[in-house]
Amino acid sequence: MTHSTSLRNREQFETCIGIIRQASIEILLLLDVRVSEGKDPRWFLEQLENARQSLGGWGAVAQRLKLNDAELTQFTMQLRHLQQLVPQYESGQDVSENQLIAALRFVAALEHLRLQQPLLTYPTSTETVNGEAQLKGLSQLRALELMISGLVYAAWPDGVKLRNHLKTQFGQDRVRRWLKLGERNDVLSGMLFSELALMLVDKKEFSRHYASLFNDSSVLTLFADPRKTLQTLLNDIRQIRNTLTAQKPLSAIQLTMLDTYYPQIAAPVQRAFNEGRTTVNPASLLTTDVDELNAFKARTVKKAGAGGDIFEVGEDIERPERRAVRSPEQRIRLVSGILWGAVGVMVLAIIGGGVMLINSTPPARAVSEPPAQAQVLTNTQNEQDTPTSRMQLTRMGITWDESNLRSAIDRNDTRIAQLFLKGGMDWKLSWTEQALSAGNDEVLTLLLRYQRQMVEPRPCRRFTATLSHAMLNGEKLTGQRKDYLRAFCTRSAVVERQRYETEQAKIRNKAQPDESTRQWLAIQTAIYNVIR
Repeated sequence: MTHSTSLRNREQFETCIGIIRQASIEILLLLDVRVSEGKDPRWFLEQLENARQSLGGWGAVAQRLKLNDAELTQFTMQLRHLQQLVPQYESGQDVSENQLIAALRFVAALEHLRLQQPLLTYPTSTETVNGEAQLKGLSQLRALELMISGLVYAAWPDGVKLRNHLKTQFGQDRVRRWLKLGERNDVLSGMLFSELALMLVDKKEFSRHYASLFNDSSVLTLFADPRKTLQTLLNDIRQIRNTLTAQKPLSAIQLTMLDTYYPQIAAPVQRAFNEGRTTVNPASLLTTDVDELNAFKARTVKKAGAGGDIFEVGEDIERPERRAVRSPEQRIRLVSGILWGAVGVMVLAIIGGGVMLINSTPPARAVSEPPAQAQVLTNTQNEQDTPTSRMQLTRMGITWDESNLRSAIDRNDTRIAQLFLKGGMDWKLSWTEQALSAGNDEVLTLLLRYQRQMVEPRPCRRFTATLSHAMLNGEKLTGQRKDYLRAFCTRSAVVERQRYETEQAKIRNKAQPDESTRQWLAIQTAIYNVIR
């Protein structure tokens, strides 16, 4: 790193730290925690934990901040990552690229929080924004899209084979949409950025076609796996692009992120081009004019629509299923409908039989039939009057809502949780994260008795990622966590993915042996040993 780059990183990082300290005071005040000054990221995280305990859970914190569960999870995870990289900071000390990226990502999260909660007024600008900076940001976004498209076309030079491959991976309907929105004979130009980026960072595609291009130890080291780092940066860029689709100028923090992210992504490809290992030249893609940039912006808005590109850049391409699998609750409703239909047929048959008896026998004997019919109806009515789990919850003043089940899990309330589960409510593995950290063994054991009602698709990606970061922060791989891993994460695809993560951790530790890579390897190995 040159002296000028080091100085620039330090100045930008200190600006970010100043923003974070000021923002922490306002955020904590909103959570009824009064402090005189903001301090380090670790201190901020500790104060948020205190606020969670005093307010009764993360749900109450999210409500105060006007964030949903996913947004609050991302907010706290980014703060945890920042405090891991920078537990304390003294003015003037050297700052690495990874520390700067982590700080920029958290300031972007603070900017999003301020937009969601109008009571927060802290600034998030790192520098003055002008028209020239906006054009530079647009140029970088355009160059990144063209660079990824170029890499995909280089991996699939035969257009027919590429379209067939896309149909297999994404389905024919999406390919038709891309051909309709894109330019002639350019199927990739019709893709959303999240879809295009997924073609690059999908585990199989990346290892098969692109891993050798991004095999550069000087960049993409924010996480142990370069592919994971690339995926994270591209997902941040997706969110920045959504600002364009909303017809708004890029903010100062977004432009700074682009300036920092672009060399991280483009430098390995540029080096590969200089060495003759690829035909994609990122330097040439930055050369453009204002008209082309405006055309690029218009195409971006047209493809994403008013709602923007809402799909995160995932880890794997999810192939379309021929038929959606019914959830347990849907199966229960189907069976109930069939049974009630059978009851209706029986009642009609009894009524028809009674009519026939009335017409074919003397009146004195016909009187005996209606009581039997009445008895059947009375028994059915009595069964309907039996209090169900939903009725019990209603009498307790608890609505049939999944947020109430989540709250019961968080506070280890087995009675309420069991009523929801017995009533047929589905649950998700991600709802157990706080309970596992708190050691709520009673409700966690109860949930395992209702495994078939766990309906979260592909739950192990988030579960293992959250578990890895929890262990990185000092939490243990408890017996309860092992039980959940064995219950939900032993499918062959999950085991293979975890084996891949373990191998990547070994490679990273061998290339850069230090405490962080050794710890990450130990965590990935421990999880793999449980599920294999």
